[in-house]
Amino acid sequence: MSVETGTAPAAGAGEREQQSLGTAAARNLTTTTKSEPQMQGISSRWLTRMLPWVNVPGGTYRVNRRLSYVLGDGRVTFVRTGAQVRVVPAELGELPPLRGFADGSALEALAARFEQQEYAPGQVIAAAGRPADHVYLVAHGKVEQIGEGPYGDETVVGLLADGDTFGGQVLAGPDGAWEFTARAATSTTVLALPHTAYQEVAARHGELRAHVDLFRLDGHLPLNASGEAEIALSSGHVGEPDIPNTFADYEAEPREYELSVAQTVLRVHSRVADLYNQPMNQTEQQLELTVRALRERQEHELVNNRDFGLLHNADFDQRISTRSGPPTPDDLDELLSMRRDTRFLFAHPRAISAFGRECSKRGLYFGSIDLGGHHLPAWRGVPLLPCGKIPVSEGRTSSIIAMRTGEDDQGVIGLYQTGIPDEIEPGLNVRFMGINEQAVISYLVSTYYSAAVLVPDALGILENVEVSRRD
Repeated sequence: MSVETGTAPAAGAGEREQQSLGTAAARNLTTTTKSEPQMQGISSRWLTRMLPWVNVPGGTYRVNRRLSYVLGDGRVTFVRTGAQVRVVPAELGELPPLRGFADGSALEALAARFEQQEYAPGQVIAAAGRPADHVYLVAHGKVEQIGEGPYGDETVVGLLADGDTFGGQVLAGPDGAWEFTARAATSTTVLALPHTAYQEVAARHGELRAHVDLFRLDGHLPLNASGEAEIALSSGHVGEPDIPNTFADYEAEPREYELSVAQTVLRVHSRVADLYNQPMNQTEQQLELTVRALRERQEHELVNNRDFGLLHNADFDQRISTRSGPPTPDDLDELLSMRRDTRFLFAHPRAISAFGRECSKRGLYFGSIDLGGHHLPAWRGVPLLPCGKIPVSEGRTSSIIAMRTGEDDQGVIGLYQTGIPDEIEPGLNVRFMGINEQAVISYLVSTYYSAAVLVPDALGILENVEVSRRD
């Protein structure tokens, strides 16, 4: 080492002369210990992990069900396909002018002309005094009938809910006016039929026009407690009586679920892939992060997709609202009572916290359960699993999902296809797309998935769950 001569500058007060190599310089000659790339957007994905996944080799899964609807109960039944709602044509017989009308083709044509409309709380659907020229079917929500009170003030004279109707008399002629104002009390979905649309259908079906003025109730098929056509049976007979003949009727147009896809193109420069692979392979690390992001998107779609997402595929009869806003033990008990063998409850972490506060107010402690080595909260022995993909509307309200799972239990199932080309995980593949003129390598990363609800009571939703803290 070289030694300098001459007079060295004096060290300042409190300063010490460096006696060894500093750490900053020393790092130039050492190898750091590195972690694999970390990703903050990773969640537990309990929904994806708990769903039983069914292989769909043909890319489409058809759910065959028994035909189910009830005539003569005064309420209309609907069929949901994702966010789309349709009325069961035969259920139009609940409208007074159509009672006893049995022409299926005419009813199907009429059902096809109903238009789906969405209303926010407080919006007016029909105003008193305005011409009554629509038939309305309340598919979901609550509608207040507002009339004039005894002192001229506004008062609620009636409340309509899922399956109720108003304006049926419009079929006989749109000459009258609304005697009340129909206003949405909650978020409401209605199906509306303009009188002009009815006239176009009646012009092609003369028997429909001839029947509209008849108000009679015809007999209907015997039904079981679930609204399915009763299967005729006999038991305990003596001698040689005639054994009844029967069959189990099916839905004529069963729901079909096509596999959805989430895709992205991963690009890696060849120079990076060639030179910077020690101690970790750059392409593998890029692919790992991309796959995780796709799996997160897959779970989001399983919850929120308007076609097959769970929040949009729960039957209206399986939706209830909280009694007072926050989720209470009574609310979850009612949700569990709506189906047999509820396997899982899924809620946003803020909703779980709100439920915990309500239990604490009552001096209750919701239990816990061991699930695959994880200590998780539970209610009535049913795991209450966090799912951050369930939205929180405007930071205030959310939903809690209850489900029965598996094909054997006629529950909710996940759908995917295995054995696809270049598969690296079930239902997920990575396909080489080539190298462009800038030496960038491209890979197409795809995952195929969907979810199916086999029978309506397999999936239930507790809606309007208030998650904001209350004093």
